[in-house]
Amino acid sequence: MGKRYRYFFVLALWMIASSVMGQQRKLQNQPYADQRMFHLGFTVGLHTQDLILYHSGAATPEGEVWFAEIPSYSPGFSAGLIADLYLNRFMHLRAIPTLLLGDKNFVFREQESGEEFKTRLRNNYISVPIHLKLSADRINNYKPYILLGGYGSLELAPQKNEPLLLKPYDYGIEIGIGCDFYLPLFKLCPELKFSFGMRNVLEKDRSDLVQENLQKYPRSLSKATQRMITLSFHFE
Repeated sequence: MGKRYRYFFVLALWMIASSVMGQQRKLQNQPYADQRMFHLGFTVGLHTQDLILYHSGAATPEGEVWFAEIPSYSPGFSAGLIADLYLNRFMHLRAIPTLLLGDKNFVFREQESGEEFKTRLRNNYISVPIHLKLSADRINNYKPYILLGGYGSLELAPQKNEPLLLKPYDYGIEIGIGCDFYLPLFKLCPELKFSFGMRNVLEKDRSDLVQENLQKYPRSLSKATQRMITLSFHFE
């Protein structure tokens, strides 16, 4: 029985060694793709827009106190261009100007009566992230990476006369993970990215609201900061 186990053990080692050697001998697609000093690409993806809401606890003349939340997320669309600068074997600096099309769904509730008011805010942004891409060693035709960086964004055509209004400018930090897959003609890079806004984007001056009964909704909030999750597919 002992000899049989030794036979299977030796056979398993031989199979593992053959697999490893086979991987080492695997033909690499685009072996010099990452050594170009500068290259371009494009990206498409999906994202969800979110806000971290801070409540003021302000009461209306009638004694109502309202609270808000974003109970569900709607997927938005993103598309952009990639400009990549080679720094060294493990580091790239990239700028990815991106168009983000999406919206946010709000539910306001009065704390005593439970009365609800629902509204939807459409937000379309031009965002310009600057990322430092930190890659691992390439393994055959794939290479994982992480990214660190920041972004600045500008809202296109902000809506007026809505119960909530966000400031058009924002900035923040971004972190993410991804993997480069080297195909025969191009490089495909799925990437998951998390964005954290650093600015209070809630517009408190609502002189544009013509309906006085809507003022209680922006007054119920003291601050709002952006959050976003983006799943992108880069083509380089």
